[in-house]
Amino acid sequence: MAASEEQTEQERMAYLALSQVPGIGPGRLGTLLEACHTPFGAISAPFELLCSLPGLSPAFATAIRATSPDAGRRLLEAAGKVGAEVLLPGDRSFPELLRTVPDPPAVLFALGNLRLLAHPAVAIVGSRAHTAYGAEVTRNIAAAAARSGLVVVSGMARGLDAVAHGAALDAGGGTIGVLGNGLGVIYPAANRALYERVGEAGLLLTEFPPGERPRVGSFPRRNRLISGLARVTVVVEAGAGSGALITAGTALDQGRDVMAVPGPITSVVSIGTNRLIRDGATPFLEPADLLQQFPEMGPEAGRARDVPLAATPLPDFLTAQERALAGLLGEEPIHLDDVVGRAARPVGEVLAALCHLELAGVVEQHPGRWFRRS
Repeated sequence: MAASEEQTEQERMAYLALSQVPGIGPGRLGTLLEACHTPFGAISAPFELLCSLPGLSPAFATAIRATSPDAGRRLLEAAGKVGAEVLLPGDRSFPELLRTVPDPPAVLFALGNLRLLAHPAVAIVGSRAHTAYGAEVTRNIAAAAARSGLVVVSGMARGLDAVAHGAALDAGGGTIGVLGNGLGVIYPAANRALYERVGEAGLLLTEFPPGERPRVGSFPRRNRLISGLARVTVVVEAGAGSGALITAGTALDQGRDVMAVPGPITSVVSIGTNRLIRDGATPFLEPADLLQQFPEMGPEAGRARDVPLAATPLPDFLTAQERALAGLLGEEPIHLDDVVGRAARPVGEVLAALCHLELAGVVEQHPGRWFRRS
């Protein structure tokens, strides 16, 4: 049975204590609660009974017997110290979409606006080592989604995750940052300002207890919550083996839709997204592609359909190579050497194309051979 808001304090504390037993998992937790009827009944069950249950070893039974409601009370106190709410699966605020995913979280710790959990959401993920094109597209997708009333979910990492969160808040919308560590731990440290901003204006969410630092396996577990909270996951840029592709995989495992932003075939950070499209993901070409997945948003969502994904429309006479090169540039100037590296083309060829783009009014050149989109 699931814990609920109507349970006694003792049962809630017992459930919290059980949820933190190493290796508990939804399967073992379900077995325990089915056999023992209540969380308190599980942690106070005889050792012999626990050992007789399927999937429970003597070592695991020993760990269960070693815990008590006091462990749950200490966990609740730790959450209170960082201003967090504790959500159990039976609580009204627990996100409905996470109740039915494979390997559902036993408990969630939340800091911020819990009402965001009840809104339709889109996950936007991408590479940490992104291009200016990826950042620009991410900003526009997140802004369009936020203006349509969708909540933007991402993983609070460096790179495109941070861009998505910031753009959603800048557009006056809501965002949920899913952490791979406990509340009170800011990782990466460079995202301190974003952490504080999302905690105040959006929602920070994690299944890890307060103060817990990230571990090797923390982020794949976080990724299943990112996709689990959203009806659609949009992958903007992802190199081969990128964590964003793990999130796309968990979305598919959960029966959710995956969209991918196409990129230049010469770009290492578009290898993953282009392969996703090849393998059946829906291409993301304009905000309307996403908003079609949320018909219930109504006419107001139309406000976002006109948000452009590029700073300047590309002229029809540009070659495919010139279009790909323009896609590598964004609002922030990039040095010629970096453009050449990202394009993986000879420097003379890239410079000639940039000059043509400049004449076409698509690109601006700044002193020192720095280039940006107009």
